[in-house]
Amino acid sequence: MKKVILLGVVFMSVFVSCKKVIETEEPPAVLEKIVVEEPESKECYRAILQKDTVSLTLNIKNGQLSSGNLSYNFYEKDKNVGTLVGELKGDTLYADYTFMSEGISSVREVAFLKKDDSYVEGFGDVIDDNNGKVTFKDKKQLQFDGNVVLSKVDCKM
Repeated sequence: MKKVILLGVVFMSVFVSCKKVIETEEPPAVLEKIVVEEPESKECYRAILQKDTVSLTLNIKNGQLSSGNLSYNFYEKDKNVGTLVGELKGDTLYADYTFMSEGISSVREVAFLKKDDSYVEGFGDVIDDNNGKVTFKDKKQLQFDGNVVLSKVDCKM
């Protein structure tokens, strides 16, 4: 009988000492917003105006201009070759064109209006800010008359 009582006490103490494990729910994982960046794309454009050539290369990332190159190769004149830094605002590209001409570095504001698979260069009155940068006097007055239309071409690797 002592064995049954002893065995009962041992069984009850083991039974009582086992605590019921309460599972706690972990809060749902917070979903992080994943930003998918599109790769940089390269677009090339060219206008051939009789014996003159204008070439434009744009590096576009996430719908914005990350960098670019612009060159004006005028017949029997110095070639202007430089870089573009600017932004796309709607269908218009506004950029600072830093270039070398006749051994002198210059900065000039340029504007191009996108029409289908081409860019039309804009012209207007300009002012020199006395720091060597030429900017448009009034961007609202720019004329995109179609004299210089750069058509999309394959980029040379």
